[in-house]
This record gives sequence, structure tokens and C-alpha cells, in this order.
Amino acid sequence: MSVVEQKKRLRAVAAERRDGLEADVRSAAARRIADEGLGFAHLAGHETVSAYHPIGAELDCLPLMARLAKAGHATALPVIAKRGERLIFRRWAPGEPLADGRAGIPIPPEDAPVVEPEVLLVPLLAFDREGYRLGYGGGYYDRTLTALRRQGPILAIGLAFAVQEIPAVPPLDYDARLDWVLTEEGPIVIEGMSDAPALRR
Repeated sequence: MSVVEQKKRLRAVAAERRDGLEADVRSAAARRIADEGLGFAHLAGHETVSAYHPIGAELDCLPLMARLAKAGHATALPVIAKRGERLIFRRWAPGEPLADGRAGIPIPPEDAPVVEPEVLLVPLLAFDREGYRLGYGGGYYDRTLTALRRQGPILAIGLAFAVQEIPAVPPLDYDARLDWVLTEEGPIVIEGMSDAPALRR
């Protein structure tokens, strides 16, 4: 079985596991993650942080995003500017207006400023302890993380429920690893990734 076929099968299993969580379990996990915050990453306090607008049974990162905005971080959401290319990011904070994006995913309006985040909170279907994530197959975050890392240091933090951990994600050459994964059980350090150089100032 090819890696592509393995990933396709794993996506189905991972989505079923995540989607099977009760609503109160998902809500409690989002609160715990917001309470945890990003103190483990030792941020300076002024970094721009990109999150995502949750869809379906994805972990709701909006409470964490609101906490970060209140603490003084600029916050943003990703936008698919063109199919097959890297994401762009527009500044947005919880409570501000949203527009309809591709596949019905809410995005900031077109007049929201484009920013380059130093910290990305990344959605996923599954993850492993090597920092590999199983996304939805579009490759947008892999392209984006690779492009941003060419420009300078960034932190990529996967957000997930603990049940989304699997023993191993079969990687392809272009898969970009995460620096951390944050679940309701706490942060998971990715060996060899968390000692990245200081973020851009």
C-alpha cells in the first residue's frame, strides 16, 4: 500500500475517532487548552498568532485565540488565496466580522490587513510524537510552513484532542513537522523541533 493510500485510510479512522467525541467533551477540551495558553512556548508577548476557525468537530481554538488577543498578541486567520498555493493570513480577533471563504470556512473580510504570523496554531486529523500531522489532503499547511521557515523562525503548534494521537503518521518528503502539539492533557514537545532559534523580533 502506498503512503497516499495509507494516509487516506488513516484520515477516515482519525475523523471517526474525533467526530465520536461528545459535545461536552469537546467543549471541556477547548476550555482546558485556553486555560493552558501558550506559556510553554515562552513567547515574548507581541508575536502575531494565526489560529483557524473551527469547522465540524475540530477542536475549538477560539477561546484560546481570545485569550491571546487579550494578552496583546495580534491574531489572524488563514485564507486560501489560490488553490495549490500557500496560505495567506489576515488579521482578525474573536468578535470581529467574518466573510464566507472556500468550502464555507469563515475568513476575515478582504479589507483586513495581511500579516505574516510567527506562531501558527494548526488544525489536524491526527498526529504522532515525531511532529507529523495528518491533515485533510490539500497540503496547504505543509506548503505554508515550508515557505515561512525559509523566511525565518516560526513556531507551528498543532491543536488536537488527545484521542487524535496515533503511533505514526506515514510521512512524505514534503510534509512539514510541527514544533509542539497541544491537547487538553497538556503540551507535547517534539524532539529536535522545540529548540528552534528565537522567533523574529
